[in-house]
Amino acid sequence: MPCARSPREAMRAACCGSPLGAVVFYLTGRLGLLREVSLLAALLAAYGIASIVAIALARAGHTTNMLSSIVGDFSGMPPLMKRLALVQFFSWSALFIMWINTTPIVAQYHFGSPDAATAAYQAGANWVDKLFAVYNGVAAIAALTLLPWLARRIGSARTHIAGLVSGAIGYASFFLIRDPNLLIASEILIGIFWASVLAMPYAILASSLPQAKLGIYMGLFNVFVVLPQLLVATVMGSIMRHFFPGEPIYSMLFAAATLLLAALAMLRVIPLAPQR
Repeated sequence: MPCARSPREAMRAACCGSPLGAVVFYLTGRLGLLREVSLLAALLAAYGIASIVAIALARAGHTTNMLSSIVGDFSGMPPLMKRLALVQFFSWSALFIMWINTTPIVAQYHFGSPDAATAAYQAGANWVDKLFAVYNGVAAIAALTLLPWLARRIGSARTHIAGLVSGAIGYASFFLIRDPNLLIASEILIGIFWASVLAMPYAILASSLPQAKLGIYMGLFNVFVVLPQLLVATVMGSIMRHFFPGEPIYSMLFAAATLLLAALAMLRVIPLAPQR
């Protein structure tokens, strides 16, 4: 049934999915990108094909199958969810960039060794473990104190914007700070962002989605946690090798810019978000 309600949206997805996948395949060969990028192209093409099949099934009167339901729910997502999905995509892209690159960044730029076999590199890796413990601890505290306090005063959407900007500043500060001890301040800001990304989008959705389909939409929303992981794992390596070889620090600036895009995307959520 869902697919039958929105055939135009599904058709647009089909038209975009397969050609976009073909474009990525072309660029993979043309620009000499890593082979893993082909996975992204395959996913895009597969979604386009699935949309076409779902449309055909719906037109034939077969509207209760799983494929039609999934495609229909994707194409029929409420406007608020679509806008939050874009924010979530940018947010988790930045997180995966941080998790992958923080150790080589700290080892090279703060402990002076890009060689994983050296004692300095291992010291940097050990310090990253402590930094990650800091941001996780800050996140736990912020989730119980700072974020609820802010949400009551300025609303969940504006609170999330503040969290995203906090993360962007924390990421960008890696480029400016040379004393590894001062990175604790960076991690405090990142911890606030981490707490926000785990709580605020879901709080906004839970109070605005149709309760009858809350579980389905929450499940679909988590797709925008998985997609950034695939994208960062496949495309980010190619970007860094082509534009910033041997300079992992620039990945943090890329992540900071991604979070600023997420904050800008949140401005489009405010008019649709429940006001408190």
